Amino acid sequence: MTENSRAEHDDHPDHRALSAGSVRAGVFGLSDGLVTNVSLIIGFAASGIDASYVRLAGIASAVAGAVSMAAGEWVSVTSQNDLVKREMALELRELQHNASAETSELAGMYRSHGMSSKQAEAAAAEVMKDPERAVMVHAREEFGLDPAQLPNPLRVAAVSIVTFLVGALLPVIPWLTGSGNPARIASVVIGVAAAAILGALIAQQAERPWWSGSVRQVVITVLAVSVTYVIGSLVGVNVT
Repeated sequence: MTENSRAEHDDHPDHRALSAGSVRAGVFGLSDGLVTNVSLIIGFAASGIDASYVRLAGIASAVAGAVSMAAGEWVSVTSQNDLVKREMALELRELQHNASAETSELAGMYRSHGMSSKQAEAAAAEVMKDPERAVMVHAREEFGLDPAQLPNPLRVAAVSIVTFLVGALLPVIPWLTGSGNPARIASVVIGVAAAAILGALIAQQAERPWWSGSVRQVVITVLAVSVTYVIGSLVGVNVT
């Protein structure tokens, strides 16, 4: 992060650093792990198989899902960063070889934000004096990106794998020592409670009513569990 970017961030301590990708990855990982595994566990349990198979399926799904999500996040973020760097290189080349047109383009952007023509032209000319700063400004204005705050692929992948595991292993807990209907009910209760808490936290961070986020997350979880329960009950399996 450049000194200017750091200073701008320090001037607004209440603004959360959402662009780094870790928050999104954490929320998505926890939610996906929870919904995926509580649905899978209830679907398996509804088929009538032994608790040991439900437990194995839950643990295997948690590990496989976490690794898959982390790998997907790493590939996605790395590819995105590579594309941003390519666009930055192209933009810098345009600034070096066609500075006049780029200055006019930037002035037009400033005018669209409400500046007068004179102010826009002066601001654009000032920005264009420093190529590095000009590239950053053009990237923000044209692509909506902040090159100084690109997400770290390894950090995003690490957050994904940890949060997915946490969410996915919660509904497995009752099956570590229990079985049958008590374990099923406990898994659903844990899943719904965790979904409610997660939804409330997300809503609060977004400064929305906590209950709206909680209800939304619970509804999604209950729908997913209902579908897999019905499928598991209808299909059933016989394990020898």
